[in-house]
Amino acid sequence: MLLVLLVFLGGVLTILSPCILPVLPFVFARAGQPFVKSTLPLLIGMALTFAGIATLAAVGGAWAVQINQYGRMLALVLLVIFAATLLSRHLADWLAKPFVALGNRLLPSSGAATGVQSLVLGIATGLLWAPCAGPILGLVLTGALISGPNTQTTLLLFAYAAGAALSLGVAMFAGGRLLSGLKRNPGVSELFRRVLAVAVLVAVVAIVMGWDTSVLTRLSSTSTNQIEQTLIDKIHPEANPENSAAMKGAMAMSGNTAMNGGAMQGGGAMSGTNAMMSRNADGGAPYEGELPELDGVTSWLNSPPLASTQLRGKVLLIDFWTYSCINCLRALPYVNSWYSKYKDYGLVVIGVHSPEFAFEKDESNVKRAVKNLDINYPVALDNNYAIWQAFNNQYWPAHYFIDAQGKIRSHHFGEGKYDESEQKIRDLLTEAGAQNLPEPASKNVKASGVQAAADENNVKSPETYLGYERAQHFSSPEGFIGDESKAYTLPYKFELNDWALEGNWLVDKEKAVLVSAPGKLVFRFSARDLHLVLASNVNGKAVRFRVLLDGAAPAKNHGMDIDEAGNGVITEQRLYQLIRQPGDVKEHTFTIEFLDEGVQAFSFTFG
Repeated sequence: MLLVLLVFLGGVLTILSPCILPVLPFVFARAGQPFVKSTLPLLIGMALTFAGIATLAAVGGAWAVQINQYGRMLALVLLVIFAATLLSRHLADWLAKPFVALGNRLLPSSGAATGVQSLVLGIATGLLWAPCAGPILGLVLTGALISGPNTQTTLLLFAYAAGAALSLGVAMFAGGRLLSGLKRNPGVSELFRRVLAVAVLVAVVAIVMGWDTSVLTRLSSTSTNQIEQTLIDKIHPEANPENSAAMKGAMAMSGNTAMNGGAMQGGGAMSGTNAMMSRNADGGAPYEGELPELDGVTSWLNSPPLASTQLRGKVLLIDFWTYSCINCLRALPYVNSWYSKYKDYGLVVIGVHSPEFAFEKDESNVKRAVKNLDINYPVALDNNYAIWQAFNNQYWPAHYFIDAQGKIRSHHFGEGKYDESEQKIRDLLTEAGAQNLPEPASKNVKASGVQAAADENNVKSPETYLGYERAQHFSSPEGFIGDESKAYTLPYKFELNDWALEGNWLVDKEKAVLVSAPGKLVFRFSARDLHLVLASNVNGKAVRFRVLLDGAAPAKNHGMDIDEAGNGVITEQRLYQLIRQPGDVKEHTFTIEFLDEGVQAFSFTFG
């Protein structure tokens, strides 16, 4: 119920967000009419359509998004006709006749036609409604992606839509009071009708131009996200852990929640294990639940299949990771050191590889990464999120510490606090009877390359996705055209964290794919390191690229995957380090030009 309330309040806040502006003219145009016969059907139509389309988009894939694109086209035509009825009363009377006839058949009453008209307009407006993916809506949608279709997803989306409908209803009530005053002056009332008609047409133009999902979304991300995050923190204080800048939060998508370097940024509902806290029988430290069964694993690497019952008597560290996650990569040297240091004293480490991108489900890709990263402990490929869901986990990386009796005693989300994590392992080993433990290892870990610790004090750029489902700050003038090949151009000017495409690209919900070479990807960033998750669209085909920093070769600022001239080649599906500034960190314009077609670009991360 707390989550439903939180999502409902997030919907209420939508009225403060600039991305709702294109919807407002359609809503205010019905103000001043009877609530039950006009306003209520409009709001119900909006809420039902938004919840239905958003549910399909969250769990149904690209085909659902495509259906909504056709629906948006029909809705735009309907709303242009509606604007024309505001400009001409004769046209309004003529167009109303079919609704009157339909209304009289369905519900013989004087207000039936008005109700049907309002419901149809509400459905059309719901098809156009593209609210900004802030921390709260992001929490719902990304949770739906991982958990799959269920009634809770639709309930939460409807709660969000109902909150927005409530705030819009209040606005309509206020507008109705204004209209009742205007009706005393017929000339002013008619002028107000025409102003509303023009506003509706302007809103239609804004939606056709893509301003509702680009410019207004960007403005909105700074206006309501902070309020939403405060709500999350108040209702669920642990939803925004201290080290959130060092992890991927799998239950939110807003870049403005600034989880630098994480693949799904923002806070999320804390792991369900926290709700199971109880005390040991001897009155000792609390624990967070029992170790769940390790069922549903797609494949095991470095080990035969393991079962929870086999692990009794061992201290267990579960590490949720995915190989293109920069935060996971930076934590791995420490996990490796703990395994090497304590495996002979009763510690078992299991790396649960829960993929974020489709290519991370490929076992050969994971095998290659495990070998390159020198991981020798068991790795469970959790392609179906079976273990992820059993733990009710929501972050990469996530470490769960389990005692010899199979009780979850503690957890840590994200990078950092390695000394504390190692001490938890040592305490559990000692409790299990281990003696003469070696000296702690964490202080002596030397990480380099991609795995080197981030320069968190100088990171001003959030992780940024390049698929339309979670993209922010996209500044190509054309805006996104999802799942279709399109020629994109660069904007005249880049603000900090703006990015754009140049050339012929196909953007789907997860990535941007270069259809024909050459093609460019440009990002205005501020951080020591810049990483980009890249893959080739053609199996085994290398893709050449060249990197520029402020229009010149990166020289000493080059990352480990390019040379000083900026030249590099994509040979694997993974995260590539392209920029590392050895000196003062400054704001720069990053450009990567792909010389061969077929590249897949997924996300930027920074450190």
